[in-house]
Amino acid sequence: MFAHIAFGLLVSFVGYAYLAIKPPSPKICGSAGGPPVTSPRVKLDNGRHLAYKERGVAKEEAKHKIIVSHAFGDSKDFNFPISEEVLKELQIYIVAFDRAGYGESDPNPRRSVKSEAFDIQELADKLQLGPKFYVIGLSIGAYAVYGCLKYIPHRLSGAALVVPLTHFWWRCFPAKLSNEALNGLLVQQRWTYRVARYTPWLVHWWMNQKWLPSLSNLVGKPDPFSRSDLEILKQLAGAPKQDQGKVIQQGVHESLHRDLMVAFGKWDFEPTDISDPFPNNEGCVHIWQGYEDKVFPFELNRYLSQQLPWIMYHEVGDAGHLLIYNETHCETVFKALVSS
Repeated sequence: MFAHIAFGLLVSFVGYAYLAIKPPSPKICGSAGGPPVTSPRVKLDNGRHLAYKERGVAKEEAKHKIIVSHAFGDSKDFNFPISEEVLKELQIYIVAFDRAGYGESDPNPRRSVKSEAFDIQELADKLQLGPKFYVIGLSIGAYAVYGCLKYIPHRLSGAALVVPLTHFWWRCFPAKLSNEALNGLLVQQRWTYRVARYTPWLVHWWMNQKWLPSLSNLVGKPDPFSRSDLEILKQLAGAPKQDQGKVIQQGVHESLHRDLMVAFGKWDFEPTDISDPFPNNEGCVHIWQGYEDKVFPFELNRYLSQQLPWIMYHEVGDAGHLLIYNETHCETVFKALVSS
């Protein structure tokens, strides 16, 4: 009798555990029961779709064409605080796109640093942007730009990584430096990054459970932000906001969770494995880092730039992780990118 009870409890526990760690199926935009398609999209050769949003001068008239890879929990609808006058003056065309699983872009269950780079290349080709274009990657979205620098450098006119992620387990970092940087983060950040790194199959459960400190516990709290970030948040309080529900409408796992799994998982390369993408000085790679950044501390990006002389490193003393939301800093990023 006790054996039957024990077996029943074991089966129940296994069933509960399976359901807890198994993410639900995504709700694909345009499919039966899925969210509607409301944005322009391109169809990739593998059948997936990428949604995009254009801004600036017409691409046929633009001197500089820039593709933007958005940050964690963001989308193509992120609004750069740069005026249309400046875009016209610099002859810039911008296309932002929903990365795989976000917004109205189809999920990619095999998403990787490499696949994101080739999504960007195919987006450029489908939109007929020409043989070369610029790329900007924001925060975690910078892993797509690292992928471009590794896999399609011949397609790039230049690149900017703005407050880019630092992979705390890259071997190119001295262990002491990366450990200090990781341990300086909030406990919710540390443990979520570790789960994404070592047990990615647990990310869905980890981000949904309420007992242990996950990144989900920080939503709506000021803890991850610096003094300068909080000032920017105050300024943005009255501005129109994008619909966060639309950002993750196809499923939180295929957008947020998979982003963490790719960003902090195993890469096929490290930045120090990348050769100078512009050996003849025909372009430039920029890193823009806020000195007050509490999400990805400056020490690691500063160290990385010292190991790679082809990176132009900009450390902004009065800025944090929301550096790009400052109009002056934002315009400086764009002007430096297209003029270098």
